[in-house]
Amino acid sequence: MKIKTRLSLYFTLISSGSLLLVLVALYIAVYSFFTADFYNRLTDRTNLASKLYLKADELAADSMLKIQREYLERLSGEVVRIYDQNNLSAFKMDHNIYWTKDIINQVRKDGHIAYEEGKRKVVGRYYHDNQGDFVILASAIDVSSKRRMIILAKIASVLFVVFGIILFFAGRKFAQRALSPVDSIISQIRSIRSSNLHLRVKQVRNRDEIAELIDNFNALLAHLQNAFELQQTFVANASHELRTPLTSIMGEVEVALDKPRDADEYKRILASIAHDGARLQETITSLMELAQIDLNYTQAKLSAVRVDELIWELEEQWTQRKGPGKLKLQLAELPADEELLTILAHKQLLFMALNNLIDNAFKYSYNKPVTLGFEATGSGIRISVTDEGAGIAPEFRERIFQPFFRINKDKSTAGSGIGLYITSKIIELFKGSIKVTSGGGAGAVFTVEFLKSNTQA
Repeated sequence: MKIKTRLSLYFTLISSGSLLLVLVALYIAVYSFFTADFYNRLTDRTNLASKLYLKADELAADSMLKIQREYLERLSGEVVRIYDQNNLSAFKMDHNIYWTKDIINQVRKDGHIAYEEGKRKVVGRYYHDNQGDFVILASAIDVSSKRRMIILAKIASVLFVVFGIILFFAGRKFAQRALSPVDSIISQIRSIRSSNLHLRVKQVRNRDEIAELIDNFNALLAHLQNAFELQQTFVANASHELRTPLTSIMGEVEVALDKPRDADEYKRILASIAHDGARLQETITSLMELAQIDLNYTQAKLSAVRVDELIWELEEQWTQRKGPGKLKLQLAELPADEELLTILAHKQLLFMALNNLIDNAFKYSYNKPVTLGFEATGSGIRISVTDEGAGIAPEFRERIFQPFFRINKDKSTAGSGIGLYITSKIIELFKGSIKVTSGGGAGAVFTVEFLKSNTQA
């Protein structure tokens, strides 16, 4: 059953149940009103009988009946009797309805009674007069009230059924309107495939649970897109990057085995093989690193990371590798609030990303000093890595974050061309941004920014 139908049924059941309670309460109220009204009519008969009989010295039975018919509405099976202190009836009526001494005495004791006896309703009143003590009992069958209640029950039943149907379709219409964004989301999701994971579900106007669902789904798509790109990059480039050095090594081996050669030639061939082997080893390491980053990327558990502590760890590591003074720290005044120094990230992956930037800076500046800058403000955290190399030409600045792209085509600088690609993906995972600026001959500056609005834990 679809959500729309389920919501319509729930709405109909709740509304119909409420309507049913109202109708039942109304039915009971009307029934009570009709019953009380009928007893009041019988009471009027006892009052009339007391006025006509007790206030008059003599009054015939037919005279009292005539007056009742003239001034009061005739009730079905109407009976009025007046009993004196000896429990004798004052009038001889043309019916055989009498009350027992127990009932008469009960009226004298209580002063007033009202009860049902079969189909009849009975009202009794006690009157004290100078002529003596009298009990007046009136009885009749309430036919009109029963008929009215049957009509009311039929009307209530029809209203209940009609309003139930109206409520169902009205609830379905409102459910369709409320869930119309879901239909749009479903149609958009159906168009998303592994080949177009860059697509995103359009956000709705209202910031409600559906908007939250869209945000989380789009975040999931971003994770899947990055994971697919990493996997596709690995598959697309692994064969090419592995085949090239292997082909070179096999070629050198075939040349060496083709005929006897002198020692210098063998040394040159072995040196070439060693160079290609080192290149092959570096490529395999990079590919394994790419595979590992893919695994961590899709399974990374984010936690609060103190970025200033990470900066000091990087400084300590590169001081050991390059010696004192090679990696220069440039720290702005740090805020007292630790929250401003913290982002939501995976410490190992963030360390790897920043470490790749520093390693890349040392490579392309030929081991000249590298400056690591750090600044934390209320708006976010900024990290910069500045080298003293040859700089990056404008046409290469957008491409350096592509996998296996290298500026020096002669490959004079060691590297696999994958470090910056991995770095950009990690920074993107933590909702940060990375950009490069260069004068094209005066070094390059890589700037990483984490805005506080995007990285709140």
